[in-house]
Amino acid sequence: CCLPVPVRKLSRERGRRYGKQICFRFGNGGALIKNKHLNKGSLTARSPKRYRMSRQANRGTESKRMNSELFTLTYGALVTQLCKDYENDEEVNKQLDKMGYNIGVRLIEDFLARSSVGRCHDFRETADVIAKVAFKMYLGITPSVTNWSPAGDEFSLILESNPLVDFVELPDNHNALVYSNLLCGVLRGALEMVQMSVDVRFAQDTLRGDNVTEIRMKFIKRIEENLPAGDD
Repeated sequence: CCLPVPVRKLSRERGRRYGKQICFRFGNGGALIKNKHLNKGSLTARSPKRYRMSRQANRGTESKRMNSELFTLTYGALVTQLCKDYENDEEVNKQLDKMGYNIGVRLIEDFLARSSVGRCHDFRETADVIAKVAFKMYLGITPSVTNWSPAGDEFSLILESNPLVDFVELPDNHNALVYSNLLCGVLRGALEMVQMSVDVRFAQDTLRGDNVTEIRMKFIKRIEENLPAGDD
């Protein structure tokens, strides 16, 4: 009943950096998913200063890549444990959404502080901020905003890549699992903290055989702040 996601091993170089070789196996079996090794460029004659700067930049890029991969594997372990704890995919989806919601209500403060984004005047502006600022800041991707409804209260985020599913394959017995449903909860929780009630769901998912990954967002209502009696 668990997710069979194959063994993921770090290269020797990155294994030494972690101090050991790290691998995860979700469930039993599963087809091998190819490693994404770092590209190794050839060294050319450079001045010592330039070489040091180049090495520092390379280390920074490599560190970000390793952090991203470690996050992906950690999230996979979380989903796997939920699949063990709950009997069906629908319940796992609910738990992922709940976890994401709790993250979103806390993450919004960090996002506003780091991005210096002001109040959005309409839902279209909100969509642009989510796609071009929030996703870029936390996941390193920029989804496209498309498929607006005639009323302008619903749109789609099309993800060309999803870092959460880099090393994942879903077995046939988990075809109802929305693996990245945590993202829906994060968006819902964060927007609720800025007085915006929305419905967020995965309309398409490449893990389930769709051509693209699509998150559908629908504006429900503006949440009025409950001010203490006597305050304007």
